[in-house]
Amino acid sequence: MAGSRLPRQLFLQGVAAVFLFAFASLYTQIPGLYGTEGILPARRSLRPQGKGRWQQLWEVPTLLWEAPLLGLDTAQGLELLSLLGTLLALGTLLLRQLRHQLIYLLLWATYLSACQVGQVFLYFQWDSLLLETGFLAVLVAPLRKPPQGGLTGASPHEGLPFWLVRWLLFRLMFASGVVKLTSRCPAWWGLTALTYHYETQCLPTPASWFAHHLPVWLHKLSVVATFLIEIAMPPLFFAPARRLRLAAFYSQVLLQVLIIITGNYNFFNLLTLVLTTSLLDDKHLAAQSGHSHRKKTPASRPKAVVALVLELTVYELLAYGTVHYFGLEFDWKQYTVHSRTSECQLGAQGQGLAHPSSHPLPSTAFTFHQFSQWLKTVTLPTMWMGVASLAWELLTALWRWTQVRGGLRKLSAAAQLSIFGTATVSLFTISLVPYSYMEPSTHGRLWTGAHRLFGTVEHLQLANSYGLFRRMTGLGGRPEVVLEGSYDGHHWMEIEFMYKPGNVSRPPPVVAPHQPRLDWQMWFAALGPHTHSPWFTSLVLCLLQGKEPVIRLIQNDVSRYPFHKQPPTFVRAQRYKYWFSQPGEQGQWWRRQWVEEFFPSVSLGDPTLDMLLRQFGLQDKSPHRVRSSNNTLSQALHWVRRQLSPLEAPTLLWGLILTVGAIRVIQALLGHRPSRSSPPAREEKHRPAPKDSGAVPAPNNSSSGTQTSRRRK
Repeated sequence: MAGSRLPRQLFLQGVAAVFLFAFASLYTQIPGLYGTEGILPARRSLRPQGKGRWQQLWEVPTLLWEAPLLGLDTAQGLELLSLLGTLLALGTLLLRQLRHQLIYLLLWATYLSACQVGQVFLYFQWDSLLLETGFLAVLVAPLRKPPQGGLTGASPHEGLPFWLVRWLLFRLMFASGVVKLTSRCPAWWGLTALTYHYETQCLPTPASWFAHHLPVWLHKLSVVATFLIEIAMPPLFFAPARRLRLAAFYSQVLLQVLIIITGNYNFFNLLTLVLTTSLLDDKHLAAQSGHSHRKKTPASRPKAVVALVLELTVYELLAYGTVHYFGLEFDWKQYTVHSRTSECQLGAQGQGLAHPSSHPLPSTAFTFHQFSQWLKTVTLPTMWMGVASLAWELLTALWRWTQVRGGLRKLSAAAQLSIFGTATVSLFTISLVPYSYMEPSTHGRLWTGAHRLFGTVEHLQLANSYGLFRRMTGLGGRPEVVLEGSYDGHHWMEIEFMYKPGNVSRPPPVVAPHQPRLDWQMWFAALGPHTHSPWFTSLVLCLLQGKEPVIRLIQNDVSRYPFHKQPPTFVRAQRYKYWFSQPGEQGQWWRRQWVEEFFPSVSLGDPTLDMLLRQFGLQDKSPHRVRSSNNTLSQALHWVRRQLSPLEAPTLLWGLILTVGAIRVIQALLGHRPSRSSPPAREEKHRPAPKDSGAVPAPNNSSSGTQTSRRRK
């Protein structure tokens, strides 16, 4: 089996890059979200409860408890952590020497600390996914500097934590596919979800408009392909044939790249692509980089034939199952695709109007009841599939340990294998609990010890449940909240955000990998009444008070904010429905229609506003203690903020990306610069080792010797 040295290095670099984006994006929004004049000040969520220091740290694990020791308040401490996280991630991305377990532990602990005070603005699935992935990176990262070439010196345990990355990718994708059907969403069951998705997602891109106007039959096929990639392909992550694993890898990459093109999902899709590195191996990456010179031997040909037959069988089963179970019928004359599943499900079960068994379906489709029974049947076997795959990894690691030479090295390798093996098995056991949430009966039958272990560390977010795009929203039009301000209560001006839809003539922006967290929460708020989003009342209060940090979340260039000279006297919010414009409508990207009032007109001192603030506990009864600004660290933080505040967050993040790219190009050029002393060094490198040294011979030794002899000539 091919090694995983190169994929692990790729994974560690990818995790560092995602941490870089996450910390830098969060840093730009801290004053408006969590500052003393922010929407949800961080100090309110971090108040001592009179408990012991270590108990307090365990229950609320955040380094921000120590901010007062540095003379900083909670928001300033959060800024410091974000800056340190950005610098650490940047250094780790550029310097191989920093890809150490301690560095990744600091990155994970820093982001966990931020999430503890992040409240609703850091309650996204990708934040949990980053924490879980970051902790796995702690285990994957080497304790010592890895050898420069070959597998000599590799520790036997190195593949174990990396297997957990593959298991995490399986849980993420399989659960995301399953919940689309268990939610009984009529759009997913009717294969029409993508006819709404591009238009109704949180932050579309310009490409979303073009994707939205693709033929309906192509949208339906795309939904079927989504189910195929998210439900049928993930079990192939553990296939014994490596080409099946590579096929699964490229299918996942295709899906994530298409999502990146048609939607602004911050760092989520990049993080998913990082997880897919667990499906690669050294042989594939070496072949892609042109360093693979291995030739097939006659003995390997029967094995290749068996693998090819297995692959073709799997592909035929996938193709047949897709057409059969979705009841696909292709009308080549009309260029349309019909699905008997969609026709029956939308008629009754998709709307929950009838019992699943009351409408018998043809053999070429399946009902919700049939899918539920299938899910109940396969959930436990997928867990045993994970157990079997992990057992194989453990046996492989044990065999590698037996090959270690030297008493001290063998003892050290045994200790590391015991520690990392125990950690891997423990994390796998913990992950079974959130994984089983998608099937309640299996969850109830799970080993009680796993439940207890998960409950102990649940607050550390070492394992989480996932299920993206569970239901398709906005089937009758995209709901959008539009804020308005006025000085007299009669003439109103709209308050336009930088990123979310507002002005119908403005094209959708490209903001990834930045996540404008206020814009995202505005999208969620539009799905229900404002009382379901208590923070919205605080946002209205901040606008009435003219709080500049909050205004910068809406318009980074304050001069573009309609009330930058004087705060509005009144603020209200309206709910609209938005649709993409039709082809041919010049200068229009959207159409919209007023629906209802979302938030009533209020002013400072308004009884309605005060009642809502009291109801949601947003009135701060304990006044903020102003800390001395003479603190050197505090002054440094203010200076950094002044230098970076003129930059919009996407500009800052893309500047970091270009900087990293330029430095990596320079590193590559310097690393390949020819040196006069290199030929003698290479000759020393290719000299044969003494027979009694016990060294493992390097691969392709004969060819190396031939090249050396040619140089001597």
